[in-house]
Amino acid sequence: MKADVLVAEIGSTTTVVNAFNIKDKSEFLGSGQSPTTVNEGDVNIGLKNAVDDLCKKLGADKMQYDELLATSSAAGGLKMTVHGLVYDMTVRAAKEAALGAGANIHMITAGRLTRTDLEKIKQIRPNIMLLAGGVNYGERETAIYNAELIAGLHLDVPVIYAGNVQNQDEIRLIFEGSKAKLYIVENVYPKIDQLNVEPARKVIQDVFEEHITHAPGMGRVRDMVNGNIIPTPAGVMEATKVIAEFLGDVVTVDVGGATTDIHSVTEGSEEISRQLISPEPHAKRTVEGDLGVYVNASNLIEMAGRDELKKALAVNDEELDEIIAEHMPIPITDIDKKFTEILTSTACKLAMQRHAGEFIELFSTAGKRTIAQGKDLTAVKYIIGTGGALTRLPGGYGILRGTLLMSKGLKLMPKDTAKVLLDADYIMASLGVLSKKYKEKSIELLKKSLRID
Repeated sequence: MKADVLVAEIGSTTTVVNAFNIKDKSEFLGSGQSPTTVNEGDVNIGLKNAVDDLCKKLGADKMQYDELLATSSAAGGLKMTVHGLVYDMTVRAAKEAALGAGANIHMITAGRLTRTDLEKIKQIRPNIMLLAGGVNYGERETAIYNAELIAGLHLDVPVIYAGNVQNQDEIRLIFEGSKAKLYIVENVYPKIDQLNVEPARKVIQDVFEEHITHAPGMGRVRDMVNGNIIPTPAGVMEATKVIAEFLGDVVTVDVGGATTDIHSVTEGSEEISRQLISPEPHAKRTVEGDLGVYVNASNLIEMAGRDELKKALAVNDEELDEIIAEHMPIPITDIDKKFTEILTSTACKLAMQRHAGEFIELFSTAGKRTIAQGKDLTAVKYIIGTGGALTRLPGGYGILRGTLLMSKGLKLMPKDTAKVLLDADYIMASLGVLSKKYKEKSIELLKKSLRID
């Protein structure tokens, strides 16, 4: 069988291969999946198994294709460290750029690096390091000092500089002859209260694509791919931004085996924007590393509560222990599906609460004043669910509607009037990478996949 494009999503627990026709008409042909095989020493095993599963589902002996694109979050995904000047300013801007590009941030520092910081960097062995600091024509010394220390580590790790524009020539000199390949982009925080994260996001994805060899076998995948390869969360973010162009303000909830990611594309309401104490990016991603429904299931079990789980599943302690022990990355039995559904609901609610900003009441000699901080989601029109847990198990619509019915309190959550959509074909990440080359075709496919209950 022939497809125009295959897109492989190599996740932390599951590898999915989606097949599309995009030349004559925009058509999603089907999907195959398999457990990811990082532990076997080669993710290509899982990729091949997923293609075999696709062929089986389509009744084909062999799958032929013109292009192979890919996303990856295997083996920790895109590991980054971020180093800036003031945490609430340049550091935060650099962090937003890294997260929006699909990174998993393993370390954040503000101010001058210390010897213990340098030891931690060596232990982390990041895929990319992001160095920022100082508004344009502002403070210079901290970024220069940190650059000298990072260059002195002699790590074969790409370094992106996104700080004070005055430092660019000096930074180039510092990294001359270093093993670290240097990339210089626009300042992520060029002026006070101004974020400029998109240029850095783009370069982070480009650097990831150039240096994608961190998971066992990913070097061979890079050789096979004849199109883009980006971090899987970046694929979801790109798709979310495309969706916002035709639907308006939107939040995407992506529950995975290792993390739960929230992607929001919204400016928020004008009224609340006047109360914000610091700027927020138009497109924002948060990643909750403790809310994965498989890798971090034990955390969600504790958060959901054993008593509540026993009641919902109608089991006793011994039976619950057996369900937990037999919990699989891809649930098969009805009881494991129900169990995973409860964990998914818990992950969604907690991740949405953490992503949303909030009102804060301040007291001073002039009296009480209400301010807002964080991401304002009150103007969101649509909440979209993607990821296997929400799209492949029963109850996805109900779980997402449950996030709308949570007590808002002081949180800047979406209003109850927001509509719930599911990425029914589970192809958002694939269409995110596809949109980088075939945007109009991706829009057509997204409109077909997004379905309301």
